[in-house]
Parts: sequence; structure tokens; C-alpha cells
Amino acid sequence: MRKILFAALALSLGLTAQSGFAHSKPYNIAVIIKATDSDFWQYVIIGAVNYGLDNPDKAKISWYGPKSEADIEKQVALLEDIVSKKPDAIVIASTSSDSTVPALERAIDEGIAVVTIDNKVNSDKIPAFLATNNKVGGGLCADQMVANLKAKGVPLKGTVGLVSAMAGIQVLGDRDQGFRDRMKEIAPDINVLETRFTDNDIAKSLAAAEDIGTSQGDKLIGIFADNNHTGDGVARMISERNLGDKLVAVAYDSDPEEVSALKSGALKALILQDPYGMGYKGCTTAVTMLDGGKVPKYLDTGAVAVTKDNMNDKKIQDLLDPTRLKR
Repeated sequence: MRKILFAALALSLGLTAQSGFAHSKPYNIAVIIKATDSDFWQYVIIGAVNYGLDNPDKAKISWYGPKSEADIEKQVALLEDIVSKKPDAIVIASTSSDSTVPALERAIDEGIAVVTIDNKVNSDKIPAFLATNNKVGGGLCADQMVANLKAKGVPLKGTVGLVSAMAGIQVLGDRDQGFRDRMKEIAPDINVLETRFTDNDIAKSLAAAEDIGTSQGDKLIGIFADNNHTGDGVARMISERNLGDKLVAVAYDSDPEEVSALKSGALKALILQDPYGMGYKGCTTAVTMLDGGKVPKYLDTGAVAVTKDNMNDKKIQDLLDPTRLKR
């Protein structure tokens, strides 16, 4: 039976205070995501919940998150409340690299196992971090853009837009820098425009893409969008203006709208992470820590380029839509 997670399936564990550093199975693991309004983070939760369903003797999973990635204060407040309830472990995708540090270090000092996923937190106390190498992923986006431009016979000159979900977020900054660095290496005559930030909002991403298209005119040959919401916005602009044959747009992550845009040609490539694996492996790592086992300080969860040509491969389909995964 397919194990699909929806918001209605969130279970409260009724976490209670524990004394000392004692832990007993099944461990209570609290998973904190960046936002509930994104399919990407729902895929993380699917992975985490499936770990609990696969291993009911080892862990019970609860999950939390603010509605939007822009609400960093809400995520910090959720974390502080969870720490006060003393679960056995916390698996967190921290939106900010700094704001959650005090609460996470307090959790570690109180004997709570902490695993960070997706975004690096600026603390030497964090024992385990699972994430994509986003500079490599950004470079893959540049590779895909240039490959598509060459295939279309477009000279490697002109301008490329860059639409980013938020400023000051480490993972996004790494993607953008990886893209810029690789473009400079393989297409030095292309000018990557100043980054446009859109508060992780699809409508604002659409507006930013429209503005880039209007201001650049025929000079514009491509757009890079650094997450699924920006990818959705850019794809809408290209579809609405019927520019799929003119512009090469590539984006990060996947959700149903991005997948449809890949099929239609509005997006030429998606760089996929493994959000399901982040959730599942994050909980696996937490249990290993609680069992007294050794875990790597950093685990690269990988990134892969997806195009119309390979999107129907079984492995790619599982990454594009983790809701289809079965255990």
C-alpha cells in the first residue's frame, strides 16, 4: 500500500520531558522542515514518515514547519518549543544558518540527537549533516543551459537571468554561485544578470521573469531559477509568452508544475535533489546516533540532471514524484 503523506496525516507524539540523557525505543524523532507550502518539503516528510512506518520498533516520527520559508522566526519558535519537550532526536532543515544555532546547541547539550539536512548550520557542535552539494548542482544547471543553447544553434552570447527564492540563504547562494562560476568557465561571453529575489513566492517569481524578459528583449537567451517556486514562476512566464522555442530555462527541484513544464518544453532541465532520501536517511542517522553508532559528519545526498529524454526512467520518476514510492 502506498505510503503517501498529506498534512492531515501529521501525528502528535505527545512528547514528554525526559530525565538525563536516557533514551529508549521507539525513539521520538521530531522532523522540522522549512515550509509546508512546498511539494519539496512534503517529499522530505514522506521519507521521514516512511522510515517510521518501516521501523515502528525503532522510531515514532512527528513533523513540523512554518507555512513559508520566509517565516524564519516561526521556524525558530517551533524549534524552541520542540526542544523544551525533549524528544530523543531532532532532524531539521534550518532555513537560516544562524538563527537556529542557540536552540540546536541547547538541544545537543541536553542529550537530544541533532541531525541537520539540506542547509548547513553554523555550529561546530552539529554531529551530522545530510545535503546536496549545491555548488555542484548549480554547475549542473549551467551545463544543461549551455548544452541546450548549443543544440539550438544559439551563439553563446547575450544575457541570462537568475531568479532566486530568497537572499541570505546558504543553499540558494551556493546554487547561484555554482551556476555563475560554471557559466563563466564554459560560456564566458554570456552575461549572467544581477540576481532577482522573490521571497519564495511563485507570483513574484513570475513577475521577476516577466520584467527580465521585457527589459532584456532579444538579448535574453536563458533563465536559471534556483528552486521549485521560482521554477514555477519562470515556467509560467515562458508558457504565457510562448517563448519555449526562444529561451532556455533550467530550474532546481521538482513539483507537479515543474514536471509539466519539463514535458511541455517551458523548462529544458531540472536539477533534482533527493528530498525523500533526506527525510528517510535523516531519521536513519538519528537512530544510529541514539544507538551509539558512528555517523559521517557530512553525507552528500546527490543531485542529478533531468531532461525530457530521461524523465521517464524509473530512478528519475522516483525522484520526480516520491509519493509513488512503496516500501
